[in-house]
Amino acid sequence: MIKFTLQSLRRLRLQMQGLNSELLLNDVAQVTRNACGLQSQELPAATLAVRARTGGLTADDVRHAREVARSIILTWTMRGTMHLVAAEDVGWQLQLFGALFIHKRQRRYRQLGLDDTTRRNAVHFMRNVLGSRGPMNRAELAQILGKHGIPVEGQAIAHLVSYAALQGIICFGPERSGKPTYVLLEDWAKTEDNRIFSEKQLVAELTRRYLRAFAPAAPSDMASWSGLAAGQIRAGFEAISNDLIEVEIPNGKAWMLKDQVEHSQHTSRDRNVRFLPRYDNYLLGYQSRDFIVQESFAREVHPGGGLIRSAVIVDGQVIGVWQLEQKRGVARIIVQPFETIDAELVPYLEAEAQDIGRFLQTEALLSIVSPQ
Repeated sequence: MIKFTLQSLRRLRLQMQGLNSELLLNDVAQVTRNACGLQSQELPAATLAVRARTGGLTADDVRHAREVARSIILTWTMRGTMHLVAAEDVGWQLQLFGALFIHKRQRRYRQLGLDDTTRRNAVHFMRNVLGSRGPMNRAELAQILGKHGIPVEGQAIAHLVSYAALQGIICFGPERSGKPTYVLLEDWAKTEDNRIFSEKQLVAELTRRYLRAFAPAAPSDMASWSGLAAGQIRAGFEAISNDLIEVEIPNGKAWMLKDQVEHSQHTSRDRNVRFLPRYDNYLLGYQSRDFIVQESFAREVHPGGGLIRSAVIVDGQVIGVWQLEQKRGVARIIVQPFETIDAELVPYLEAEAQDIGRFLQTEALLSIVSPQ
């Protein structure tokens, strides 16, 4: 059985996530597809997640891919949260996750006065108005729905638009005056694959794609990342069992695709330094984050309440957190290390800061705060 040390595990997972500097791509859609979707609770953070996995692209390239080429779509998928997803993957992912997370939200719908009939009516009105008028922001949709007696106060409008998105009716469109808009998915994405798959097929495909992006990993890791039930995950692993190999990692057993084994023997030995944004896939793709950050510093990265802070990783291990402040055309990157940083790391940190400036097309200044 193949055994991974903590160091070799980190290096391989970095490679699978496209964070290996030797394997950086220059295609936003391909990076998004390889990552099996990028968490996009905050779109600026998701944009920076693309930067960490590409070489030479800019934030404008990400915007172009989403708003002009439309090769990536912003919508709700894994865990019922917002993700950037390759356009070719939207259909099958919504088949798998849409009904599941609509069902999981039934109690919240009732609390907000959004029964089945109300939600269906809301979708009907949204389909009509977006089809005739084009992109609209949430406030504009709320105003129209409210005129038809649909509850939109508080969190109601947010749940109505996510409900319509999980049904595959709408998705996010272009930003307008700094605010996101919504559009009809069928008009925006122009997807041609309308095949209907069984749940078994969908879960098997997701399992394969998850391992392609996160291996070595266990079913419990995939359950945490996807939001699917443990039984569904087990079925997914069983469905592709002939293509899997069991390996040993420091905290137990894990699995990877057989064709990934060769890659595992040739991971880069170069120093790997990355500034990962909030909610990056590498930080939330596993049930346990013990391999990423020491227990004594875990709360610095994951303070609770669902927050996952921006992290500085060195060879796959979190050594601190960072913040981005943009004022007057300058991007100031403030690094807060957990412990005193070795002098030899500083040039790598400076290079990452400068790359963020290049990506955002602005001047970048790096500040390293002394650890407390």
